[in-house]
Amino acid sequence: MVPMVASAGEMAAVRAVLDKLRGDKAVALGAMVDASVVLVEAAHKQLEHFEAAHGRRPTIAERWDLVAKAAVEVGPALFFSLLVITLSFLPVFTLEAQEGRLFSPLAFTKTYAMAAAAGLSVTLVPVLMGYLIRGRIPRETANPVNRVLIAIYRPALEAVLRFPKATLLAAAAVLAVTALPVSRLGGEFMPPLDEGDLLYMPSALPGLPVSKAAELLQQTDRLIKTVPEVERVFGKAGRADTATDPAPLEMFETTIRFKPRAQWRPGMTPEKLVEELDRAVKVPGLSNLWVPPIRNRIDMLATGIKSPVGIKIAGADLVTIDRLATQVEAAVRGVAGVSSALAERLTGGRYIDVDVDRAAAARFGLSVADVQAVVSTAIGGDNVGEVILGRERFPVNVRYPRELRDSLEGLRRLPFVTERGATVLLQDVARLSVADGPPMVRSENARLSGWVYVDVRGRDLRSVVRDMQAAVASQVALPAGYALSWSGQFEYLERATQRLKTVVPVTLAIIFVLLYVLFRSAGDAALVMAAVPFSLVGGFWLVWALGQAISVATAVGFIALAGLAAEFGVVMLVYLQNAWRQRLAAGEADDEATLLAAIREGAVLRVRPKAMTVAVVMAGLLPILLGHGTGSEVMARIATPMVGGMLTAPLLSMLVIPAAWYLAHRRGRARPSGGDGDA
Repeated sequence: MVPMVASAGEMAAVRAVLDKLRGDKAVALGAMVDASVVLVEAAHKQLEHFEAAHGRRPTIAERWDLVAKAAVEVGPALFFSLLVITLSFLPVFTLEAQEGRLFSPLAFTKTYAMAAAAGLSVTLVPVLMGYLIRGRIPRETANPVNRVLIAIYRPALEAVLRFPKATLLAAAAVLAVTALPVSRLGGEFMPPLDEGDLLYMPSALPGLPVSKAAELLQQTDRLIKTVPEVERVFGKAGRADTATDPAPLEMFETTIRFKPRAQWRPGMTPEKLVEELDRAVKVPGLSNLWVPPIRNRIDMLATGIKSPVGIKIAGADLVTIDRLATQVEAAVRGVAGVSSALAERLTGGRYIDVDVDRAAAARFGLSVADVQAVVSTAIGGDNVGEVILGRERFPVNVRYPRELRDSLEGLRRLPFVTERGATVLLQDVARLSVADGPPMVRSENARLSGWVYVDVRGRDLRSVVRDMQAAVASQVALPAGYALSWSGQFEYLERATQRLKTVVPVTLAIIFVLLYVLFRSAGDAALVMAAVPFSLVGGFWLVWALGQAISVATAVGFIALAGLAAEFGVVMLVYLQNAWRQRLAAGEADDEATLLAAIREGAVLRVRPKAMTVAVVMAGLLPILLGHGTGSEVMARIATPMVGGMLTAPLLSMLVIPAAWYLAHRRGRARPSGGDGDA
């Protein structure tokens, strides 16, 4: 039956990978299409203006000239904006270990897609426009949707231009208010994953007999099977027949396979199912732990910790470590969000000490090694041969019968024959006694250590760990020479957070340089960079509204949103600059009235392509956000900030950027008569 469990887990992992790869493409789809949308929109505007000015359609040569003019007008900006999106994923490439392996496919997929889109936007797309954009070009106002959008946008733009300072203050106020949900967002390494199966891994106190372990295993299996959604239960106590599973007898591992979702009770969810199982399985002496199988194996291979949070106490004395671990367990058990806490007991193991009497052994002609060899062979057994069956080999092990070695008194009367032919009892050459000791000795970084396993449920990981750290700091005093460290998924979260704190500022500096190369103006580059935080407002509000915590997946979503918001700002500035230059080239005065007219013209030109871009991005992200199934939890965390940002980033680029650009460029220019609000 074990291969069936492994196959189910492997199929769940494969489904998660496939779903994630499909999500990676959807995340990049909107940004890739946006470049073509802007180019086609620019070509439409050129052809539309030509027909309005000349009263006829352009010839083939004129059409190619107009297409080339449109490509030259917006092509460089699109190329640089796509490079900005590409560079924005640089922090994702620097992630390590689990988070790096999980999100590097997304980073590579989007980077390759953006690099290809940047190249095609200045090479293939203009050529295709020359061939495919022909015939009658409908005016923008001919579309009723465009008319409605422009009718809504023009009054808003006029209000923004009339009160630009108030607009910026309002945007700053919205950004400040966003501190409310941000302060309430917790942190987690990765969202809880539904792998389809569940692993029950309780731990018992040391000194558990084999018979009692088997009895407890059967008891917990029966209790788990009482839940209607459970299909099969496979339990194991102790270590498997492999060197890669050094589990003690006190550690149980029970794999739970659930029935198909269609057979679950109405309203039942994986979270409610875990809570019901936790209520059903209440066995004295067992500390419950419910974890996804695949994720648990990965965590144990990386840190050795089987629970979401592990606390490691390192020092020189096992007794002191055991005392400190027990104190830590008691301190964290009362923290909100901690469903179970168990410190590994470093005492309670029972051992049989065989103290060889050297003088007595010498009288029988035996050395210490001879007596130890007898004990090892008689009790542990020795391989004396091998049975061959086809390609298989089976060792033949010989040792004394169980009835001669199943008690301390039986071991004392254990007979053996010396080389001289004398029959000797083991008690004649050694003193046997039962002694207490550690059931298992752990060492890490060349120091003895003890671990505390903590399961977290109902709260985010970072908030619980902060409360636990405060509780441990106030209730546990560490002696000199002893150290305490926090491990498990929290260790991954802290590592990823520190890496992003280092790499993100460097990435922002590189993007600023790239924007400066495009605009040849530090002010315009700074305007685009300053607009990015405002674009993230919607993402934070939606993450908070859905009750999610900030995870590495959420951070990746915000990184993708920031790159898209930067592109929005770049294209808007290009439209404003082009409209201004065209009016100056037409001989209009370089005054504030011309500046306002250019802003009105350039901003309105962005309505249709912006609406198309937002629609494409939302069409790609909403199925990810609303989807269900294996692996959907991670992709939903990536899509959430992007969907929320799509509600605020367009407003920022269409309203706040024109107001800020107007304030930055009106200095020294004559104002129109009558003034304009707070300007």
